[in-house]
Amino acid sequence: MRRSRLGIAIGFAVFLFLGFSVLLARGLSGAGNERSQVLAMLEAQARGDAEAVLADLPACRAQPACVASVRDRVARLERPGPVEILTYRPSVRFALTQRTGVGRVAWRAGDSAPVVQCVRVRREGPVTGATVELVAVSDPIDGDAACI
Repeated sequence: MRRSRLGIAIGFAVFLFLGFSVLLARGLSGAGNERSQVLAMLEAQARGDAEAVLADLPACRAQPACVASVRDRVARLERPGPVEILTYRPSVRFALTQRTGVGRVAWRAGDSAPVVQCVRVRREGPVTGATVELVAVSDPIDGDAACI
């Protein structure tokens, strides 16, 4: 009887450990997923593909003023060459549930001068779905300026 209780306790502890490990791994991978989505959006922006940028910003597509702003920004930031992220500060380091924050990205395409932009991101943590949604992207800011 005593051995079966010990076996159940050990099994339960292993189950809890594995569950928390999975949640932690999914939560920590959120910043990488966010960076990947930002890179895809920047590549579309550098190509001059406003429709692809808008596809990456579903909340923006519903607002005519935001759509016009994105089209103007994409036309100004079109650059030849492969896009390279120089630095990226994610919007949120770790989220267990839904959180919205602002990330800061410095990038360049080819041999062009670096561009710094702020990206508003809505992230779901591992408890609520582990998804990443880009909400908005700013006009270029000064290299030493902070995102608010």
